[in-house]
Amino acid sequence: MSEIQYLLEMNHISKEFPGVKALDDVMLKVRPGTVHALMGENGAGKSTLMKCLFGIYYPDAGEIFLNGEKLEIKNSKDALNYGISMIHQELHPVPQRSVMENVWLGRFPQKGVGPFQFIDHKKMYDDTAQLFKDLEIDLSPHTLVKTLSVSKIQSIEIAKAVSFHSKLIVMDEPTSSLTGNEVEHLFRIIRDLRKRGVSIIYISHKMEEILQISDDVTIMRDGKYIGTWQAKEMTTDMIISKMVGRDLSQRFPEKHNIPGDVVLKVENLTSPNPRSFKNISFELRKGEILGIGGLVGAQRTELVEAIFGLRAVSAGKFYIEGKEVRIHSPSDAKKYKIALLTEERRVTGIFPVLPVTENTAIASLDRYQTPYLLLDEKRMRQDAIDNIKKIRVKTPSEKELMKNLSGGNQQKVLIGRWLLTEPEILLLDEPTRGIDVGAKFEIYTIIAELARQGKSIVMISSEMPELLGMSDRIMVMCEGRLTGIIDRENATEEEIMRHATLYMA
Repeated sequence: MSEIQYLLEMNHISKEFPGVKALDDVMLKVRPGTVHALMGENGAGKSTLMKCLFGIYYPDAGEIFLNGEKLEIKNSKDALNYGISMIHQELHPVPQRSVMENVWLGRFPQKGVGPFQFIDHKKMYDDTAQLFKDLEIDLSPHTLVKTLSVSKIQSIEIAKAVSFHSKLIVMDEPTSSLTGNEVEHLFRIIRDLRKRGVSIIYISHKMEEILQISDDVTIMRDGKYIGTWQAKEMTTDMIISKMVGRDLSQRFPEKHNIPGDVVLKVENLTSPNPRSFKNISFELRKGEILGIGGLVGAQRTELVEAIFGLRAVSAGKFYIEGKEVRIHSPSDAKKYKIALLTEERRVTGIFPVLPVTENTAIASLDRYQTPYLLLDEKRMRQDAIDNIKKIRVKTPSEKELMKNLSGGNQQKVLIGRWLLTEPEILLLDEPTRGIDVGAKFEIYTIIAELARQGKSIVMISSEMPELLGMSDRIMVMCEGRLTGIIDRENATEEEIMRHATLYMA
């Protein structure tokens, strides 16, 4: 019998939602024992296609074959039974339970007979320990999940997928919150799975990762299949061109901002948490983009949240235009025309089941209050429409639910939300995380235009090219301490990394 050429075949898959054709005659063919990158801009249909594969959606047309056998996948349980697992971008463990309970959740090993059955904790421990040994995951099965980092939780999800004896594992943006060392560990696990004959569908916007880890690359655009290529034949520019349908030779917009006088001065800011930031001092100028670089654990997010009044400080002073001010809450920060775009838009940014209008207006409700303590919905709707036009949000209307927008368009709505508060200082925490290259350029253009208008920007980013391409100066942190502020002219990836690791053991 001849060897099967493809482990997975998704042929002519179509899926339509009210007013939107999410998938239009899409093809995906995955070879056995390979890493297959699935790429495309936000809204290209990647997630919808994977949800059809995993039984979350049922396709309107098309067929799915695994090992040459046609499948009928009605739900996620069917997919798991066929040997298909999916690790979602947003991890949802049970934090109060142990690692081993999370791995075997819903299928705990049992001992005993009939009504006298009990959970076999010893078998669960032994099976988990063996699983971790095989995958070289250094974790105790008894550890509580709430004590673990994102990368460790992701390792648990991979172990869980392997425990189903999966032939195919879908990984959606698996490295979005990982450090360089953690990414290498993930890649080692992926290579080990590949050697065992497991196929991986790998979704990521990080070009360098795709070219490093993938065997094949499939690109989608606007719900359509563009093509499949061997990764070794591709370059970053080729991938970008096929994703966006045009040559995107300029990754960052031209900058026309001219930094002026000091707008914000932070002096010796220190957290009451001894493991957080300490003695941080810097200045932010009018019309300046100040990048903040550093590795995971550098306490960059904690710092900007403290500036916005979300976190307490034990020492330090704030000065706005030379005058000392006290910021104890977000209300104080808004009073001084400071805005914060948070790192995790799905967790602390959007209201997914509310329309674009409410998501746009939520930070400026006093603006819409009528004398009768009601909200002027007509004005709210008009402001949302104006924002949609001004920052080019792709949405059927202002009534569309936020959860139905792509990541890049959700981020634009959040920027529009804060622009309605008429801020002078914007704190942007990873503003392009999980956003495709085309949408990134649009966000960069908005940021550059705001700086040109005289707005002052603090931008946290874990992407070196983004820091170098957008910042006027780059402030680097390590282990909660400021290690240097580098002018744009003198900034290099090596110099930033040297400062980012200065205090690491």
